[in-house]
Amino acid sequence: MAFSVSPSVIVREVDASASVPAIATPPAAIAGVFRWGPVGEAVLVSSENELVNRFGTPDDDNYETFFVAADYLSYANALWVARADNGAVTASSTDIQMANSSVIDTALTTYGAFDALYPGELGNSLEVAYVDDTKFESAAAAVGDIPTTRLTGANSEILATKQTINFNSSSTVFEVIPANRIQGVSAGDIFVVGNDSVGYQELTVSSIAEVARDSVGDPTEVLVEITAYNYTVEFTSSYLLAESDLNKLAITRKWAYSSMFGKAPGAGNYHIAVLDEDGKITGTKGAAVELYNDVSTTEGAKLSSGKTNYYKEVISQESSWVKVANTAHFESANSEYESLGSISLPVATNNADANNAVVVATNIGTDGRTESTATLADLAGGYDLFKASNEIDVSFILGGKSDDAGNVGTYLISNIADYRKDAIAFISPAKSDVVDESKTEAKLANVIAFKNSLPSSSYSVIDSGYKYRYDRYNDVYRYTPLNGDIAGLSSRVEPFESPAGFRKGVIKNVVKLAFNPNKSQRDQLYSNEVNPVMSQVGQGIVLFGDKTGFGQNSAFDSLNVRRLFIAVEKAIANAAESFLFELNDEFTQAQFKGIVEPFLRDIQGKRGIVDFRVVSDETVNTPSVIDSGKFRANIFIKPARSINVIELTFVATRSGVEFEEIVGSL
Repeated sequence: MAFSVSPSVIVREVDASASVPAIATPPAAIAGVFRWGPVGEAVLVSSENELVNRFGTPDDDNYETFFVAADYLSYANALWVARADNGAVTASSTDIQMANSSVIDTALTTYGAFDALYPGELGNSLEVAYVDDTKFESAAAAVGDIPTTRLTGANSEILATKQTINFNSSSTVFEVIPANRIQGVSAGDIFVVGNDSVGYQELTVSSIAEVARDSVGDPTEVLVEITAYNYTVEFTSSYLLAESDLNKLAITRKWAYSSMFGKAPGAGNYHIAVLDEDGKITGTKGAAVELYNDVSTTEGAKLSSGKTNYYKEVISQESSWVKVANTAHFESANSEYESLGSISLPVATNNADANNAVVVATNIGTDGRTESTATLADLAGGYDLFKASNEIDVSFILGGKSDDAGNVGTYLISNIADYRKDAIAFISPAKSDVVDESKTEAKLANVIAFKNSLPSSSYSVIDSGYKYRYDRYNDVYRYTPLNGDIAGLSSRVEPFESPAGFRKGVIKNVVKLAFNPNKSQRDQLYSNEVNPVMSQVGQGIVLFGDKTGFGQNSAFDSLNVRRLFIAVEKAIANAAESFLFELNDEFTQAQFKGIVEPFLRDIQGKRGIVDFRVVSDETVNTPSVIDSGKFRANIFIKPARSINVIELTFVATRSGVEFEEIVGSL
């Protein structure tokens, strides 16, 4: 404070605005086998749709992991997801098949200009088609200099030197016999046949066959110089012409995917379509998964809005499925593609022009192990992304699919949850314990044995098994673990509240339970720190327990108490950081108490705490503590406890008895 001898006004400023932030529930986290997405990288998703967009739909090899994640997201809106891998997923991307039209980068004409964005089998279904303004729609010359005049004969032949096209209305086949192989025709190409007089019809190429011919030829080709091969192009629909109209026929070629864009791109631009060649992504072969309209081939090109329109940058920023390959990608390792190795691809056999080469997909992407064969080492790498509390803030760790030996659960408890001490691992027993077992008593014994194989910890929650639910992606019913649901229920209540019971513990997306314990079985499960999920007539399927996996008689054997202390400890610890390097005196000690007490009083007002006391004065901050550079505060909390047992006693009395006489005797 300033010193003044003469009369004056002295202003002192003290910042007492610091406070403990309100309690919030951070996201959950899961690692496991997925069909798509980055490997060994945590991605935050907010919905099941976003989960599908980033990591693909479920299949027979990963549905348990997928639906644990999806079930959690049906209760909450934030989940960290890691596609786990320890060398199991092939660490090389897929070369994308290029579909008809001009090349993008001349240096890559033999190899292809795109790769799958992520490794795995799903990328093998990707195909990229692109076109410039000159090839979007063109005359017959684009198909190999096929003339459009001189139609004669019953077989509708177009005759020319060394080449012919036969159009036979009954077989809907064009036969092309060029001196050199036909250029630039692929299955899916569209030909517009006709003219203004006879009308027009679009014919789609359904297949291309290379057919050997004998040196003599057949009678319909006697006017043609016979070559060793011809190409038979079959169309999906017929086009019937009257004999008198044959000499009026004209042929126009359209880009196979022109209908997806409507009109040709501008000069110097491309239309690019990312396609699901095999239907493994969308369920429809050839369906578009991404479209890029009128993107520029000029580096640095921008839209009027200032947004980039250069195709490499557009795809790099926006595509969820492909990336633009580096020129050196297939020839030598570099920092971006060092895991891809060296690949040599042939020029497509149906194209003699290397400048318009069609690159055949090599289908080198593999998924490696399934969730049933994934080892602890495979999964640990994914879960380890959530080990450091200062890197990713999470509340719950979802165990997903458990292994029979409980190795994954043990790892999550000992190496993640107990290590962090601010997150809880939610774990279900193995599928074999409850789904593959027919006898109820055996299911009970299996679940208890599974729980007892895990470490005792208040940072774990164990449920009783699996639920039967509908898989809309594959139109089947499946058994999936409940740990995503239990964590999801916990996310919907305050940390000091129990997620169980008929009011707060109703399970979603469930048809029936693999193990529905009766009262006696629930008693045994509960005494072994397993939280039963049961079906109650008229009430639905409900979580009926709120114990942690702590095998001791302690306040921390209750989930609400453990979560309360995690929340309080984290919030107060974060607030305490602002006191580092402050002076340890009465003012600082009182200031700390002044920000902690209102925070705890607020929780008390919400019924989360029965009572509390904060001690941060000279009784704990002794001279020796102060001299050592430390600040101490003791925070005493009486947590509210959830009701686990309700005892109701009904007493019948004689008419003349006063209630006061017997109340105290019961």
